[in-house]
Amino acid sequence: MSGTKSSGDSSPRDDSSIKSTLDSTTLPEEYHLGNDGKKEQVTVGSIPPLAVGVSSAEVDKAESALGSAILRALKLRPPLPKDAPDAIATQPSIWDGDDVKELKAKYIRDDWENIEAFDPNFRWTVKEEHQVRRKIDWKIMLWACVMFSALNIDRGNISNANSDGLLKDIGLTQADYNLGNTLSKLFFLIAELPSQLISKRVGPDRWIPIQVCIFSIVSGAQFFLSGRSSFLATRVLIALFQGGFIPDLILYLSYWYDSRHLPIRLAWFWMSSNICGIITDFLAVGFLKLRGFHGYEGWRWLFLFEGIITLAIGIAGFFLMPTSPAKTKSKWFPKGYFTEKESKIIVNAVIRDDPGKGGMHNRQALTLKMIWNCVLDYDMYPLYALGLLFGIPKYPVGNYLTLSFKELGFSTVQTNLLSIPYEVISIFTQFFITAISELANNRSFVAAAEDIWLLPCFIPLVALPDPINPWSYFAIETVLLSYPYTHAIQVAWTSRNAGTVQNRSVSASLYNMFVQASAMIGANVYQASDKPRYKKANKGLIGLLVFNVFILYPGTWAYYKWRNRTRERVWGAMSEEERQHYLKTTTDVGNKRLDFRFAA
Repeated sequence: MSGTKSSGDSSPRDDSSIKSTLDSTTLPEEYHLGNDGKKEQVTVGSIPPLAVGVSSAEVDKAESALGSAILRALKLRPPLPKDAPDAIATQPSIWDGDDVKELKAKYIRDDWENIEAFDPNFRWTVKEEHQVRRKIDWKIMLWACVMFSALNIDRGNISNANSDGLLKDIGLTQADYNLGNTLSKLFFLIAELPSQLISKRVGPDRWIPIQVCIFSIVSGAQFFLSGRSSFLATRVLIALFQGGFIPDLILYLSYWYDSRHLPIRLAWFWMSSNICGIITDFLAVGFLKLRGFHGYEGWRWLFLFEGIITLAIGIAGFFLMPTSPAKTKSKWFPKGYFTEKESKIIVNAVIRDDPGKGGMHNRQALTLKMIWNCVLDYDMYPLYALGLLFGIPKYPVGNYLTLSFKELGFSTVQTNLLSIPYEVISIFTQFFITAISELANNRSFVAAAEDIWLLPCFIPLVALPDPINPWSYFAIETVLLSYPYTHAIQVAWTSRNAGTVQNRSVSASLYNMFVQASAMIGANVYQASDKPRYKKANKGLIGLLVFNVFILYPGTWAYYKWRNRTRERVWGAMSEEERQHYLKTTTDVGNKRLDFRFAA
């Protein structure tokens, strides 16, 4: 969600000479391209001339949409000019030139699911675009957040169950618990790429509800847990069908929003997990009070009832997730979600922003060659390294939070209620880091904020003498777990630097696989031999945080800056004719194109 301007004025993707001849009204800032920050006058006349490319600088600014909105709300940035409702909102793009047939042959597949709605000459107004976007928010985005909540409920309720004595009731040791968490992360990781392959083959509108239904049934079946084997088996099965869910869902959303409007929705998408955490903690207090009902422990009822809730969400998903903007009609929605004109607005806004989205059918399987090419993309390796290392310190603290509270003498109800404050504070730190990312206009150092926050919080965990006061421990852990969540920034960063739809799909999976590997490591940091303060482990985590903050993040920034400078020298040495020839004839794709600039 942060923004990074590309360096060098000679890059065609940062060309500030893009002109539009659509309407005499000056549009709000969000409707203009160019890296000079100046508004362009738009006049009536003809279809806009050929735009050399979508400005990467503008795409970067779009990814900080929430940060910009927060700054405007805080009066730290002037408000956008008031929209002119009848002004033309159509974004200038490569489709406005004379070589549309050539570009269509290059970018658009004949079996693209939205091809009937694609029209390079189609125009729409600001008012129409706003109305359509609101409908997408209510009909598509809101339900995506509900589906995401189903995932968070069933992968997070193990922590609530621990507060009710799950481990003791079925005879599990700390080592068993760590193993269960490790296997969960391992199979979540293993399932990432296969899930993406299945999603691309059958369509996310089918695969995502299937995933939710299956892991909900398994989660509810935890009512019958009887020992180590059943505990480990359910951990594996839930993770196996949750793997790939998040990149599947984000890719699905990318077909509905262009790059100006998707990032702020993704910010709310990630924040919905905090809201879900608050709700589930309150639900847990009620469900766990059922201990003794029909002779069963409270945690069994927790798993059963929350499994039923998420199963209902999964079943509803089959009816509430349309295939694509141009295909929303069904037996239960015979008129569809949108009118024909609204569908055309959605499709053409997206394809004008990113022509590559027309190059892959949403039920087209990824080939092994596509996957292998993405795996060999060395320019993505720094981001994979960040995914592996940045989150390790937070996992052991989060995994053991409720267990630690119980050991310190808090009751089951207190333990669950004391888990709520950090969820609430996290919402505000998310807003904070998003606003900072907009002001800083930098990804590497803003993304490091999570580890910068964690570093001083670990010091008192090591330095305070025994025995630690329960409320002091609660205060430290609450502040620690209220860290500004930068994973969303790094996901957007990975997507931005991948370059193509195919690369984004695979790179998102690979990045998340490294994040899951990180969680596997984190699940085994705290060992029984280091109880109860885990001082040895916490000292090691302090060392890792120092490495991440002072070496890994600055090194990633330096690498992408170097890659951009190298390309700028090559591009700057080419004549205008050579550049145009390259753009029309090159076989380079995605982030290997000379006109591509990495976000740093």
